[in-house]
Amino acid sequence: MADLEERQNLLEDEDEDRQTPRGPGRPMLPICDPSHLLHRVVVLVFMCFLGFGEQFSRLGTIIFSLFVCVGQVIFASGALLNRFWLMEVGRFVFGIGGESLAVAQNTYAVSWFKGKELNLVFGLQLSMARLGSTVNMNIMGWVYGKVEDLVGSPGHTTLGASLMIAAVTCLFSLSCALVLAFLDKRAERILQKEQGNTGEVIKLTDVKDFPFPLWLIFIICVCYYVAVFPFIGLGQVFFIEKFNFSPAEARAVNSIVYIISAPASPVLGFIVDKTGRNVIWVIIAVVATLCAHMMLAFTFWNPWIAMSLLGVSYSLLACALWPMVAFVVPEHQLGTAYGLYVPSSMLLCLTLCIFCSIRQSTSR
Repeated sequence: MADLEERQNLLEDEDEDRQTPRGPGRPMLPICDPSHLLHRVVVLVFMCFLGFGEQFSRLGTIIFSLFVCVGQVIFASGALLNRFWLMEVGRFVFGIGGESLAVAQNTYAVSWFKGKELNLVFGLQLSMARLGSTVNMNIMGWVYGKVEDLVGSPGHTTLGASLMIAAVTCLFSLSCALVLAFLDKRAERILQKEQGNTGEVIKLTDVKDFPFPLWLIFIICVCYYVAVFPFIGLGQVFFIEKFNFSPAEARAVNSIVYIISAPASPVLGFIVDKTGRNVIWVIIAVVATLCAHMMLAFTFWNPWIAMSLLGVSYSLLACALWPMVAFVVPEHQLGTAYGLYVPSSMLLCLTLCIFCSIRQSTSR
């Protein structure tokens, strides 16, 4: 714990002592100065919308955004042509870009922001991601209905057209990646630094040298997300069967986690910024999540209470846990660390979702 706080203080000191080397000439406006907070906030805006390895953070972000766009177009084309195998190919391509884009997004965040700033930054990024999830859960049905009215009948053509409309958001994400790459390149030139130049070489063998606290963070992340994402994925059936909710009511209560997370994440990130003690906040989030699951499992209380608590605790954990990676890992290894962080949690969540689906189908 002491090492964690010491590293966090060092990161803050580096950020405060950082000076912008400039040649002679007029001083830049704050919004144009890469070392100024206002300019970094502008960069953060584009970072957040990326979600609606260090040497390749700029190029990699663009490539991964292209994967997302191409994957969505292939997926929509499969629906238009009524070819399910083509839709599967599209989702595969989309997945390659989507999860890798999350890693690049995190690497951008820790390269532009340091110390306690990261809590609020990760909170804002999570907020935008959850806002996108909420919009998707509540808007795509309406879009499908409007397209159905235009086409005149439901079916694969209507579905494909709706999915193609959704691809517009992927194009917006790609445009943010391009703008962010330009701003990052400009900052590199003005601040006279080289991207990823830390005096160290990035090697895959770095994994075996990762400190023990980082592996603890991985374990917390994986175990926690397994208790949240698979439940949300199967939650609609749970609320229908246990609480006799209608499908519409079940969807509403199931989506409240993401709805709460969108506005709560930046607020909770700001609180963690001001108070510090990330580990304490992580413990509080885990205990609150356990209480929410116990209420859902062992009581018949109104599930809105438990799901609202789950939404707050989920947001709190993300704001407090994700920045801790930057506190315990050298800067040149951050891309590798986040590269393990994201897929490890997603892999276990996917495995558990498959197991739960099989268990549910065989128990009927």
